[in-house]
Amino acid sequence: MLDPVRLRVLVAVAARGSVTAAARELHYSQPSVSHHLARLEAETGAKLVQRVGRGIRLTEAGRLLAERAAEILGRMESAAAELTAHVGLRAGRVRLAAFPSALGTFVPAAAVRLADDHPGLDLRLAEAEPPEALRMLRAGDVDVAVIFRYEETGPEDDDIRLTHLFDDPTCLVTPAGIGGADDAGSVGAHAASRWIAGCDRCRSHLLDLCSRAGFEPRVSFTTDDYVAVQAMVAAGLGVAVLPTLALSAHRSPEIRAVELPGSVRRVFAATYGEPPDPPATAALLAALTRGEPPRHRPPG
Repeated sequence: MLDPVRLRVLVAVAARGSVTAAARELHYSQPSVSHHLARLEAETGAKLVQRVGRGIRLTEAGRLLAERAAEILGRMESAAAELTAHVGLRAGRVRLAAFPSALGTFVPAAAVRLADDHPGLDLRLAEAEPPEALRMLRAGDVDVAVIFRYEETGPEDDDIRLTHLFDDPTCLVTPAGIGGADDAGSVGAHAASRWIAGCDRCRSHLLDLCSRAGFEPRVSFTTDDYVAVQAMVAAGLGVAVLPTLALSAHRSPEIRAVELPGSVRRVFAATYGEPPDPPATAALLAALTRGEPPRHRPPG
């Protein structure tokens, strides 16, 4: 049986890239880290590390085991948290990853509801765009991931379960005072404009919208920061498509936002594995789904 302590050492070496950095992170001596690696190689019968100059690097077998070890250790931490939660949610921990505009709008209200219902439950929050949040969920680093999907987004893994929270319309964002009623909500009217793109899923949606309008956008800037997007639009550096949730979290007075008909992103709470969910996870899901959908200010 593989020793979890040695697996943790291997994961630290993989993440930090050296025995010295891994020893520092784990508060071990360098000889202790080297000893654990040697014992892990003896237990597995595989060469896991090789010397390169004065340092080391993982072999293919070492990288494979390190990836699996990260998942195993994450699941062990989740199991410990779940057992604590079974005591009655008087204590324990539950972890949530969510994209920035969710953290800036409806997640804090859900956190308050959870604290009111289960004051002994410790909620940990992390910011992550959907692909990273789902990776954290699969690895056991979080218990719930708040994500969004567009119509053209590919399917998630079979083990990912999605609870629909609400639909979030998207808007065409242009500088205030630019354009008139003829281009309201018209992506095609900006075929010659420069565009500002966001995260991978949002960029994919932008490309899909523009393709349906008959052109390929000239993307001049890329940023996940919706505050920066609005500042760039206000400065005349380009136009963009933003979800109304992002505009609810922050709204520049120097932009014009017009809702795009038929363009929405669906917001979900994602969990991993077969039901039923552990009590702490179920409590967090209940807090997320019990609130009213975010109310967006009218675009314009």
